[in-house]
Amino acid sequence: MSTTASSSQQPAPGASGAYDTAFVAPRADELAALLVTGADRRPPRPSALSASLTFGWRAMLKIKHVPEQLFDVTAFPVMMVLMYAYLFGGALAGSVSSYIQFLLPGILTMSVVMITMYTGISVNTDIEKGVFDRFRTLPIWRPAPMVGYLLGDVVRYLIASAVMLSVGLLIGYRPDGGVAGVLAGVALLMVFSFAFSWIWTMFGLLLRSEKSVMGVSMMVIFPLTFLSNVFVDPRTMPGWLQVFVNNSPMTHLATSVRELMAGARPMADIAWTLGWSAAFVLVFGAVTMRLYNRK
Repeated sequence: MSTTASSSQQPAPGASGAYDTAFVAPRADELAALLVTGADRRPPRPSALSASLTFGWRAMLKIKHVPEQLFDVTAFPVMMVLMYAYLFGGALAGSVSSYIQFLLPGILTMSVVMITMYTGISVNTDIEKGVFDRFRTLPIWRPAPMVGYLLGDVVRYLIASAVMLSVGLLIGYRPDGGVAGVLAGVALLMVFSFAFSWIWTMFGLLLRSEKSVMGVSMMVIFPLTFLSNVFVDPRTMPGWLQVFVNNSPMTHLATSVRELMAGARPMADIAWTLGWSAAFVLVFGAVTMRLYNRK
């Protein structure tokens, strides 16, 4: 009896003459026990931070596969700095080297804030492709896809800032605040841009096409950025216009970045900028998530 059992367990020789390991299928009760045991070993749910970073990495991979997306953070900033410096430098300050000290922090602020509107276009594109329907089925923190978009775009804003500062240094910009002042100014600009981008995520969810998002974004962002102290001192403007310009979030931001890079500490303007940033996140972030959950 033992000889028979032993011989029945011997593997049959393969074509090559070697013995293969016999496969024994588990019984039904064993398989059920394995399934029950495995149910207790599911991977933990990803945290809000890890989910957001994953979606941020997804945004970076999209740039890797379509590098033309970097045009707006490389060629566009260079064009803005050179065009405004050489067109208006002589007329407004007597020379390019004098005007660039005032212009560069302001044009840096304006350019990065203008770039934020492409966030809404990316959101709208994913909605049209049906990607968002798949995101909502995932067991993750609800705002993670939106936060991931914005985190990925922060990298683009940093690239634009580095490009513009490099060009500015080449044509004569000298920040009196040194490296620390420049880093503080850029950090504040990143915080504001991240918060401001929630406006465009709202438009990306609300409007039906990329063209609509682009058109509405231009209508909002051009008056907001140009009606500020980016190019000139507001004291040269009519009194009724000064009221708007002096209380504009762009003016507070541009003044904060300009003064930080110059080595000063404009605490009032910094507080206003952080206050505007918090308001943008609270108001437009809430509206964005409401639209996202109901889309």
